[in-house]
Amino acid sequence: MSRDNSDTVRQFTVGRDDNDIRLDRWFKRHLPDVGFAMVSRWARTGQIRVDGKRADVDTRLAAGQVLRVPPGGEAKPGLGGSRPRRELTEAEIELADSMVLTQDRSAIVLNKPPGLATQGGSGMKEHVDGLLDAYSEKGPRPRLVHRLDKDTSGVLLVARTPGSAAFFSKRFSGRTAKKIYWALVVGVPSINDGMIELPLAKQPGTGGEKMHVDEEGGQSAKTRYRVLDRAGNRAAWVELHPMTGRTHQLRVHMAAIGHPIVGDGKYGGQEAFLSGTISRKMHLHARRLIIEHPDGVPLDVTAPLPEHFANSLASLGFDEADGADLPESAPEFTKDDEKRAAKAHAKQYRKERRGERRSRRDGASERPGSRGKPSGKGPGKPGAKPGAKPVRAGARPGAKPGARPGTRKPAGSGPSGPRGKR
Repeated sequence: MSRDNSDTVRQFTVGRDDNDIRLDRWFKRHLPDVGFAMVSRWARTGQIRVDGKRADVDTRLAAGQVLRVPPGGEAKPGLGGSRPRRELTEAEIELADSMVLTQDRSAIVLNKPPGLATQGGSGMKEHVDGLLDAYSEKGPRPRLVHRLDKDTSGVLLVARTPGSAAFFSKRFSGRTAKKIYWALVVGVPSINDGMIELPLAKQPGTGGEKMHVDEEGGQSAKTRYRVLDRAGNRAAWVELHPMTGRTHQLRVHMAAIGHPIVGDGKYGGQEAFLSGTISRKMHLHARRLIIEHPDGVPLDVTAPLPEHFANSLASLGFDEADGADLPESAPEFTKDDEKRAAKAHAKQYRKERRGERRSRRDGASERPGSRGKPSGKGPGKPGAKPGAKPVRAGARPGAKPGARPGTRKPAGSGPSGPRGKR
C-alpha cells in the first residue's frame, strides 16, 4: 500500500476489512480529519477516483481497489508509513501476553484479571487499553469493542482491525453476542431459574459512578439467572445471562433481589462479604462469550476462573465441573410458561404464609381440647403475588439447583422453563 504525505495526491489500496464499505464511511474511519462536506465536494468535482473512475460518497468499495485521494487530512496510523508506539515495560508485555486466550487476524480474546481496569480514567494508570500496543506489531492498533468492570474478570474481546471492530461492535449493540457470567451470591434465590426485569439509571449525586433501580425514568434492563448449586442457605453459585447491556447491570439486579454478589460492597454493603476463607474480592466472572466472526465460524471462548473465585468454589463445596457440564441456556420462555411459573411461585408463597397464619391463630384462639383447628376467621389474603416483578419464575420452587432445564417444568403441563448482562 502506498501513501504520500497530505500535501500531494495519495493512493490507498482498500483492505479486506473495508470491503463493501461506503466511501464516506471509509473516510470517517481512515481520514477523520476530512469532513463529510469536503468528501462530498471532492466526489462532486471528480477529485476522488476508484480504480481511475469517479466515485460518489455512497459508492461501495471492494477489497483490492485503488482509491485516489487529493491532498488534505492526515491518515490514521495503520494505512502505511511508520506509527508511533508507546514503549511498554517488560512487565507490561508479560502481562499482556499472559491474558491472551486465543487470537486470529480479526480478534484477540483476553482473560482479564480482576483489579485491572478496561480503560483509563481519573487516576487510572494501568488498564487493558494501555497494553494494546503489545498486540499491534506493525499493523493497526487493536480496539476495544466492549468492557468489563475493573473488579470483574473473564472474557474480553479486542478487535484487531478497524473492519473487525465495526463488525463485532454491531453484534454487541444488536445483542446477538451471547455473554455468560458466573457469580457467587449471598443467600439463595427462592426461584432457581428466573428473569429479573428492573429498569436502571445513574444514581443522583454519585457522578454517574453508581447505578440504581429507577422504575420511573430508568432504562429497560433484563437479566436471566439460573442457580447452579447452593451451600445451604449461606451462598449460591449462579449463572447470569445479561439480556441488555446497562452499566453494572448484573451487580445492581442481584443486589436488588436481596442476593448481592459476594465481594461487591458497592451495591451489597457489608452483607456482600462472607466470613471464613472466602475472599473479599468480587466474585463475578465473564465465563463465556459466543459471537459471530467475520470469517463465518462463530467465536466461542471460555475463560478459566481467577484463583480467588476457584478457591471460594472449593471452600463452599462446589465442583467447577458441574457448571461446565450444564447446557449454556434454557429453552425459550413463552407467555404460557410465564403464567404457569407465576402461579407456581404464588402457590408456594401462599403455602409458606399458611403456616405463619396457622401459628398466629393457634396461639390466639385455639379452643381447649380441639384438634388444632383454629376458630374464627384468619387474616386476609396475603399481598400481591411475588415473582412477577422483578423476578419471573422459570422453574418450580424447590427444584433441584443445577438440574437440566429440559428435565424440569413449572406446575402444570406445558413446555419447560425460560431461556436464558457493564
